[in-house]
Amino acid sequence: MSKRLGVKFYIVALLLGVVTCFVLKIYQENQMLRKVVERLSADSRVAQVLVTGVQSDPETNKTYTTIKFLEFDSRMNPLPARYFTFSGNIIQFQSLVIRFDDYFIKQAHPLKGKSAYLFMKAFCLTDAGAEIFEISKVNEVPSGYQVEEAGNIFEELLWRRFWDFALEPKEAGKMGIKNAQIEAPGSKFIPGMLYTLKIEHDGGLRIDAEALPKILEGETIPAEARK
Repeated sequence: MSKRLGVKFYIVALLLGVVTCFVLKIYQENQMLRKVVERLSADSRVAQVLVTGVQSDPETNKTYTTIKFLEFDSRMNPLPARYFTFSGNIIQFQSLVIRFDDYFIKQAHPLKGKSAYLFMKAFCLTDAGAEIFEISKVNEVPSGYQVEEAGNIFEELLWRRFWDFALEPKEAGKMGIKNAQIEAPGSKFIPGMLYTLKIEHDGGLRIDAEALPKILEGETIPAEARK
């Protein structure tokens, strides 16, 4: 009798072990799938824009908009701010964007785990032509990537051979690149709004806009107080 009970106990324990392993495997697969989905749908803040002034010129009948452009490095530290003034408020940011294969994004690859970008110019199209301010040169490493030596070397190669990757699919494939192209996300920039440029890890650049907190309305905060 005790022998039969021992066999039954062994069988039950074995079944419980199999079920536990199966449930654990399903849980681990679901966790992995969740991480993959999160990586593919994730984005990172790369810059913010704020309208700092609007001035009208009665002689030319033009309204000038000044924006503050604040870019962030790969560790989310702010870089020196830049100010651009345009005779319009529909402003765009010409950028080079390189998308990598989803495999690298799923694996959270240290260098290819999200799309790479380079802000080249801020511009505004007018009836008289384009008003343009340079942000970066195409053959320079973006200031946001000047953190790690390995990253620098990789980025230098990306931007130096950008058009090879854009026009020659075989060359792009060797580097695990899905595609390379120029993008120019833009928006209507008005006072009282905070504009955030984000890079989608498996996509390109986009601009999100939100109203500034009410507590900041009508306030001018000295630079010293913000340090």
